[in-house]
Amino acid sequence: MSQVLHTPPPTRPDPHEDLAALAARHGLSVSGARPSLPAYVRQLWARRHFIGAFATAKLTAQYSQAKLGQLWQVMTPLLNAAVYFFIFGVLLGTKQGVPDYVPFLVTGVFVWTFTQSSIMAGTRAVSGNLGLVRALHFPRAALPISFCLQQLQQLLFSMGALVVILLCFGVPVSASWLLAVPVLLLQFTFNAGVSMVMARLGAKTPDIAQLMPFVLRTWMYVSGVMWSIDKLAGAHHGLPSWVAPVLQANPAAVYIDLMRFALIDSFHAGQLPHHVWLIATGWALLAGVGGFIYFWKAEETYGRG
Repeated sequence: MSQVLHTPPPTRPDPHEDLAALAARHGLSVSGARPSLPAYVRQLWARRHFIGAFATAKLTAQYSQAKLGQLWQVMTPLLNAAVYFFIFGVLLGTKQGVPDYVPFLVTGVFVWTFTQSSIMAGTRAVSGNLGLVRALHFPRAALPISFCLQQLQQLLFSMGALVVILLCFGVPVSASWLLAVPVLLLQFTFNAGVSMVMARLGAKTPDIAQLMPFVLRTWMYVSGVMWSIDKLAGAHHGLPSWVAPVLQANPAAVYIDLMRFALIDSFHAGQLPHHVWLIATGWALLAGVGGFIYFWKAEETYGRG
């Protein structure tokens, strides 16, 4: 006798059933779904060692092919400062009326380079690391933050050369130098926030990376890197009275001038905008918190398409 095995016909999904409800009924979840904001922060903190190691590795590899190696971390901003000194300080005369112009200029160039390099690296943080993004599961904010940390490490190397320059030009060591620490923390927070904004925009539109050098160059010229915004306020340039306060409140200028105030004794508090520490903190919180949330909202889209 032959036995006929009766197997139940396969269950076909109801074409009118909502796909999300169907997935939930079978215990399926979205691949790479965005976690809640508190969970995302916890995931990021759990990978803090990866962020630090990744930043250090990128910094070490940056000049590995050059014969002078890591010396370029200091030489690059110094050469930029030398070029700016010749063009702006000598040819255009912006050093007139600015005490300790060389320390003034070098401090501005070093601090500005930190912001510029962080934002440029952040713009390519996701689009330039698609292999890593697609291969591994981790909070994507780790990438722009690690690139900002890399630039902070590079700035700390440069600060050694800056101290030598300050001493060579007769700037005395003072307790105010300790103010450089909170300035760098606020600037790092600001840079990381802007970098996360640019990382999200760059992930969607990679062409933004080609535009950013022009935007950053314009920003540099209005941030008082090579010239004194304070002198503009007191000079007769035929400019509206609101121009100088607006330029002084620009975040890049705020962090540059705070660092000058901390390190250069001839740069006094009267050259800073009113409530400068409040402004610096406000920019850091606005960019840091706002940029982080803006980046997190697109977490599930990175590396797709």
